[in-house]
Amino acid sequence: MIVTSLSYSDGVRPPLAVAGHTDDVLELVGGTLTPAERERAERFTRSGDRRDFVAAHLLVRHCAAELLGTRACMLTVVQRCEECGQAHGRPWLAEAPDVSISLAHTSGYVCAVAGHGRVGVDAEHVTGGPADENLVALALTPEEAKLVGDDNRGLIRQWVRKEALVKRGELTLDRLREADLSALPLVDGLTVPLEWQGRHFLEWTAGTVIASAVTDEPAKLHLLGG
Repeated sequence: MIVTSLSYSDGVRPPLAVAGHTDDVLELVGGTLTPAERERAERFTRSGDRRDFVAAHLLVRHCAAELLGTRACMLTVVQRCEECGQAHGRPWLAEAPDVSISLAHTSGYVCAVAGHGRVGVDAEHVTGGPADENLVALALTPEEAKLVGDDNRGLIRQWVRKEALVKRGELTLDRLREADLSALPLVDGLTVPLEWQGRHFLEWTAGTVIASAVTDEPAKLHLLGG
């Protein structure tokens, strides 16, 4: 069965990002995982990591269902590595192949994005202290390094942005310095919409977590659990 979105004035709903703490997502979002997802979840030795994985995979269904105007139980998330054939890699929806999805989880926090066109999302905890010189050398262009200076928060913000671009299929981890995001400000806020070379960044913070979703069109954000 192919799921189609509800009609809007332009025929397409805007991209949607949904995020929340793992405990809130597991309490508020229902659904079940595929056998492949359950098998991957069981491989985690730490219960917290397992809960984050499960919450993120339930949340991406919820996010896509909100976008499509359907129920999460009607959607199947599929992951299949193009290189090894195993059940990991970029996710997609079996019932709605024209809709792109992405998910991320960091300790105790998960997020997801769904939309037409390419999408990507990432989230990371940030700690105080100086920026890691090795990570700066791996991820930042000279202009970005100047902008970040010794600010670890700025470094992690740029890292999250680039990870989201990786999940869109535009970068790889060994080519992060090919994207210069120095034109984007290093700002905090609940929701900060930004644009870079035709890509739309939707950014938000939750305690020590910095998150960023990248979409072709401006996205909306729904935060679960307040």
